[in-house]
Amino acid sequence: VYFPWQKREISNFDYLMYLNTLAGRSYNDYMQYPVFPWVLADYHSETLNLTNPHTFRDLSKPMGAQTVERKRKFIQRFNEVEKNLSAQCHYCTHYSSAIIVASYLVRMEPFTQTFCSLQGGSFDVADRMFHSVKSTWESASRDNMSDVRELIPEFFFLPEFLTNANHFELGCMQDGTVLGDVQLPPWADGDPHKFILLHRQALESDYVSAHLHHWIDLIFGHKQHGSAAVEAVNTYHPYFYGDKVDLNNIKDPLIKSTILGFISNFGQIPKQV
Repeated sequence: VYFPWQKREISNFDYLMYLNTLAGRSYNDYMQYPVFPWVLADYHSETLNLTNPHTFRDLSKPMGAQTVERKRKFIQRFNEVEKNLSAQCHYCTHYSSAIIVASYLVRMEPFTQTFCSLQGGSFDVADRMFHSVKSTWESASRDNMSDVRELIPEFFFLPEFLTNANHFELGCMQDGTVLGDVQLPPWADGDPHKFILLHRQALESDYVSAHLHHWIDLIFGHKQHGSAAVEAVNTYHPYFYGDKVDLNNIKDPLIKSTILGFISNFGQIPKQV
């Protein structure tokens, strides 16, 4: 069997797009938008060292298990089955959803209007808006137990989504910061094009190439559900597994609409490939 990706004959970016397409993900569906991984953990250095393993995110673990303490809390949640949960799982939120996609791309149309419509007609509270790559990483990897989001392909090829070229009034944060362009890591020197260039280099780096298959197992492969997912701290609310929910057997229209609304708002697990 011939595997061109393993031989580095196609890029990691192209291979991830190929897998997303096989798994039913599409740019045409915000609820099943292509999902890409956080690959870096360094958003504070002046220069980016792509030969240092500590520069990178642990691709063998989902976003909910990037720190020991966070992983412990999610395992505890799984074991306790909190009263407000209808099923046993580690995460009640998802790593990819319409609102996550629209929030990343909110500075560009038509995503601006999409985001506002999902928010009930206006922008979100400024402190909750996507405004900083570093703070978003810290939220999704460490600080916020309801945030396990991954990235979208645009983080690796589209500098325009990082600038507020349309001069939208996105609000003012509690610390007085007026939202405009996305705040970039120091190693990007305030240049969206440099950020995209270095971020794409990170995706195609030797370290990511050697470890990316672990992340693929979590999102598209055998650690997506079942006992392997439990062991990997990688289980989500049952409604997120769209192909596992048989809506035809649900007679109660209220329950059916609730499930459909849940899937629409909170995301879906890709088809296993």
